[in-house]
Amino acid sequence: MERLGDILKNSELLTRAREQKPPPAPSPPALTLSQKKLIEAATAIRLDPDAVERAYMARQLVQCTLPHRNPGKVEAWERRNGNLALVIQPGWDSEKKRPVGYPYGTIPRLLLFWITTEAVKTKNRRLELGHNLSEFMRELGLDPGRGGKRSDAKRLRDQMERLFSCRISFDERVTMANGAEGKRWLHMEVAPDGELWWHPRHPEQGALWGSWIELGEKFFQAILAAPVPADMRALRALKRSALALDLYVWLAYRVFLVNRCGEPLAVAWESLAQQMGCDFEDVRNFRKKALVAIKKIEAVYPGLNLSTKPRGRLVLRPSRLAIAPVAS
Repeated sequence: MERLGDILKNSELLTRAREQKPPPAPSPPALTLSQKKLIEAATAIRLDPDAVERAYMARQLVQCTLPHRNPGKVEAWERRNGNLALVIQPGWDSEKKRPVGYPYGTIPRLLLFWITTEAVKTKNRRLELGHNLSEFMRELGLDPGRGGKRSDAKRLRDQMERLFSCRISFDERVTMANGAEGKRWLHMEVAPDGELWWHPRHPEQGALWGSWIELGEKFFQAILAAPVPADMRALRALKRSALALDLYVWLAYRVFLVNRCGEPLAVAWESLAQQMGCDFEDVRNFRKKALVAIKKIEAVYPGLNLSTKPRGRLVLRPSRLAIAPVAS
């Protein structure tokens, strides 16, 4: 009887266990604001890829990009891509008696997209920034309502002063067909003239006078020579990552070249890291960060045909253009 009682008891426990519902599956983590923006942009672009918000970047700044991080107190900062070198020298703050500092990170990249786009549209060196900082920030996809020490308004004002006052140079080593070697260089001031009347603590407050900049003549001519088109919808979605912005416009430019020649392009990670990732510790670290950025880019660039499977290189094949050419 005791054995039967044990069997019945165990059977009852087993029945109860079967009747109990399994514990609920853990809910997925909440999406961040940047992830939501990426999904919204990817959906809009895929539903209507031709409804682009056309933007441009200077071709030279696609081939060699700005610093990702603050270079610190160095006399000049350099990035090299093959025979082409980009050199940046900071402007001077006459009030504080020290260099203004280098433009770095995402904000000067967004500014350069805006500058190049406005210059292409207006064909004018003088660019009007408007009377209201918050309105200008929204054009760049920044948040005027975000306060604190790291507010978008403060960071924008700081990076504007850094970018507008710096000197950008391109140096290129040239080898002719007959073996003769030479060198070309181009030294440019970004915005040697301008006025800024905005206050970063009160971005919504309008200024009595309008803010404006006038681009340096050589810089103006350089960015008009062969601007690379991009979709502003994608740029806003990628705005939190300087590397994603760089890779997106680089891919847009390279797709155009690949389509023209009809052959795939294989780029070694070492070469790509030298071109736009020298702020990273090593090539392995750059590749890891680049793969994360490429996943985001693929979401907002439908039709992009590339492979990152080969560990030593990235392979880009003929793809849909990021921006359809303007009908002539």
